[in-house]
Parts: sequence; structure tokens; C-alpha cells
Amino acid sequence: MDNLKQIFAGRPLYMNALMAFCAYMTFIYMPFDIFLKPVDQDEEVWFGYMLHGWAAKATAPIHWVIYGAGFYGFLKMKTWMFPWAALYVFQVAIAMVVWGWLYGDAPLYISVLIGIPFAVLGLFLWRAKPQFNGLAADTVVAETAEPSAAAENSAAAEKSAAAEKSAAAGKSAAAGKKESTTESEGKD
Repeated sequence: MDNLKQIFAGRPLYMNALMAFCAYMTFIYMPFDIFLKPVDQDEEVWFGYMLHGWAAKATAPIHWVIYGAGFYGFLKMKTWMFPWAALYVFQVAIAMVVWGWLYGDAPLYISVLIGIPFAVLGLFLWRAKPQFNGLAADTVVAETAEPSAAAENSAAAEKSAAAEKSAAAGKSAAAGKKESTTESEGKD
């Protein structure tokens, strides 16, 4: 159970949800879609346009690679996830509008309303650039649980610098006291 907590630690809830979705698509749905689903039932949607049959079967591996890369990228918080994750989700938002416009029976504004949450999610991913720092969540958890040697050296250096400042402040206070004593002796 701790390993599972460690996998999901260090990233926002929406990124964990996207990582879980990408894992499901990578390891469960896409293998089924590619290897078990009959060609006559296969459908893939690209930019809102639906492909059927062999065209869908031929492009399904591209989706598989995208979901696999998304899972790995979120798992390890890879730097290349910015801007690609956000751009892909923005594309999904546009695809939702196009899909509804081309294939839906509802008015266009319904398709736009359906696309808005994906656009918001894309905005969250776009603003998350600093989080895609290449540090895996398990590294972040391990570092917070046990400080690294670099962190210990940094803390020791800070303590040393603080001690030097304190000593310097003490010397200047003593020098100031000596000067005021000398001045008061000179007045007598």
C-alpha cells in the first residue's frame, strides 16, 4: 500500500487522474482495441473526425504510443511533458467541439460546453510547467523522508554562515563598546 501511495505522491490530483487514465488506456483498453476488437467495429477519433474499420485499426497504435508516453511522462514527471500534455488536451477540447458539430444531434453550444472542461484541464497542464522537472514522485518522497547528503551539507553550510555572522556581529559590538569607552576616557 505504501508503494501505491508513493506512486501517486508529489503531483496534483488531476495529474494523478490523467496518469491513471493513461495507464488504463495503455495496459488494458488499447491492447484490447488493437488485438481483440474486430475491424468492422473499430473506431478511432482524430481531431473530432471518426475513422472506421482499417483506417481506425491502422491509427490505433498511434493512440497507444500517446497514452504510453503520457503514463510514463506523468509517472516520472518528465520535462518533455510540457508543452505536449497540454497541447494534446487542448486538441481533445477542439475535437469534442468538432465531434459534436459533425456527429451530434445537439446544438453546437452543447459541444462547446462539453469541450470547456478539457480546455480548462489543458490550461492547468500549461501552467504546471515547473512541476514537470524530471523528478519522479518517488524521488521527491524519498528526499523528504531522508535528507540527502547535499541537503545535509547545505544545512551545515547555513549553520556555519550563521555562526560566522554571529561572531562578526559580536566582534563589531565589542569594537563599538571599546570605541565608546575610549571616547569617554578621552573626555575626562
